[in-house]
Amino acid sequence: MQIFDFLGFQWAPILGNFLHIIVVILGLFGTIQYRPRYIVVYTVWTALWVTWNVFIICFYLEVGGLSKVSLSCF
Repeated sequence: MQIFDFLGFQWAPILGNFLHIIVVILGLFGTIQYRPRYIVVYTVWTALWVTWNVFIICFYLEVGGLSKVSLSCF
């Protein structure tokens, strides 16, 4: 648990990337072995991953109504 304390808020992206790598490996395995369940999980995960990254990019660039200032609690 001290590693999570040391990394602070950085542990979530690290775990997310680790999970993404695992799902990509399972997706490749499912494609090679033709396991439909793995292929479906990989497809859904990839769609969610791309959607999340597009949201983060739009949020960072303040595209549309997304603004870092408007979400402030102060």
